[in-house]
Amino acid sequence: MASASIERIASSSTLPATCRGGVVAIGNFDGVHRGHQTVLARALAEAERRGVPALVLTFEPHPRTVFRPDIPLFRITPAPVRARLLEALGFRAVIEQPFSRDFADLSAEDFVRRVLVEDLGIGHAVTGFDFHFGHNRQGGPAFLMEAGERHGFGVTLVDAFRDEGSEVVSSSRIRGLHCEGDVSQAAGLLGYRYTVEAKVSHGKKLGRDLGFPTANMELPPSTLLRHGIYAVRLRRADGSLHDGVASFGRRPTVDDDGAPLLETFVFDFAGDLYDEVCSVSFFGFLRGEVKFDGLEPLVAQMKRDEQEARALLSGVRPLSELDIAMGF
Repeated sequence: MASASIERIASSSTLPATCRGGVVAIGNFDGVHRGHQTVLARALAEAERRGVPALVLTFEPHPRTVFRPDIPLFRITPAPVRARLLEALGFRAVIEQPFSRDFADLSAEDFVRRVLVEDLGIGHAVTGFDFHFGHNRQGGPAFLMEAGERHGFGVTLVDAFRDEGSEVVSSSRIRGLHCEGDVSQAAGLLGYRYTVEAKVSHGKKLGRDLGFPTANMELPPSTLLRHGIYAVRLRRADGSLHDGVASFGRRPTVDDDGAPLLETFVFDFAGDLYDEVCSVSFFGFLRGEVKFDGLEPLVAQMKRDEQEARALLSGVRPLSELDIAMGF
């Protein structure tokens, strides 16, 4: 699995000439899970066979946030994290096409002609079997195949990927597991550990007073990960990895009115992480969030959490090369 610096391109209209004529995987790819990886692998293989760039065309913001702004979407992989995954897989560039109501109103034919043909000079498209596009989803697999014949590009459609229990692997299924705190089962469907990325911010420093200094990170309000305690691994900007235990939630013992916060106690670390952009990968759920009767029982439980997290992390192994790339 090759890894080279990926280009993040803000629009199909700004694609560099060196990327034209490539094989393009098309989709939202939120999660870049094992199902997505089957589509992406076909695109990479086709690009290698043709000797052309392998690209990904995706959409920002996620179309669901445009059509249903009243329902926040829990993004498994915000754009920067998704780009890191695509980079690890070996893609040359990802086009993060701006998605709006006006863009959604493009006819299927206009999408093909303007975006795929004129902007990308597409040589071959690879997408899922149920990909629909254009105004009122008028473009589907059959339309794309026919349009490819007219405009001179090939099309590969990839069937749904099912896990060992013959259940389709999907982003919505993985979101549901995260809502339950089941990051272990979700990792099996993703092919890597769920990872978040944010700047470390200053907090009230109560953890330091209790003997458990934490790196505090604010996650998007739409993050529906179950509140509780997790065994984690933190990756610094310099690539160094550090085991830890993290709390995600509202801190009911000391501040139950606050916004949800990710607080990571990094084992055997005495440095300063403030204002550094770090990523945190989740390896296991230890327990749910609890309101303790004072700080003494809280500290006693935190010590037990630390021991359990250390034991869990000492026995883990990489799930894949993607797992290593994301912070194993």
